[in-house]
Amino acid sequence: MRIAQQWQNQIERVIRRHPRWRWPIVALLVVLLMLFSRLDQWVSERNAAPDGTQVLSGFAKVIDGDSLRVDGGEVRLKDIDAPEGRQTCERDGKEWDCGEEARRKLTALIGGQKVTCHSIERDKHNRFLAYCEAQGRSLNEAMVETGMALSYGGYRSNEQSAKASRRGLWAGQFQKPRDWRRERGIGQ
Repeated sequence: MRIAQQWQNQIERVIRRHPRWRWPIVALLVVLLMLFSRLDQWVSERNAAPDGTQVLSGFAKVIDGDSLRVDGGEVRLKDIDAPEGRQTCERDGKEWDCGEEARRKLTALIGGQKVTCHSIERDKHNRFLAYCEAQGRSLNEAMVETGMALSYGGYRSNEQSAKASRRGLWAGQFQKPRDWRRERGIGQ
C-alpha cells in the first residue's frame, strides 16, 4: 500500500510540473490496467503447449484415487479408474475402505512434491483428462501398477502384473468402480 501511495504521489508531481503529460499518463495507466486484467488469459495461453496440450503444474490436492486439483483445475487421471471415496472392497473375508486406500496411495505417490499434468481434453464434468507425473513417475501408471486402479488404456501389462501379484484391489474381491457408480447413479 505504501509503494502504491509513493507512485501516486510521484505521478501527481509529474502531472503538476508537466500538465501536457496528463492525458498520455492516463492513457498509459489505462493500457497497463487492461494488460493486468488479461493476465489470467495470458497465463492459460502460456500453459498451452504448441500441440494444444494444456499443462497444469503445481502442488496437488488429492480428491480421490484418480482425481486431484492442480493449478486451480480439477484433473481426472486419464485411462485409469480407481475406487470411489466411499467404495468398499473385500479382502480376507473382511470389508476394507478401498476408495480411501486409493486416495491415500495417490497422496503417497505424489509425496508432497509438485505435480505436472498434460491434458488435451475435458470430460463431461469439465475436468481435465490428463497424464500426470510427480517425482519423475507417471501417476496414472503407478496407480495401476500398485493395484489401486484399473486400466482403461495403455496400462494393461501393469494391471496384469498387479493382478498376478495380488496387489491392491487384486488381493481380494471388488466391484469395478464404474459399476459401483452406475448402481448408485453417480456421475451420470
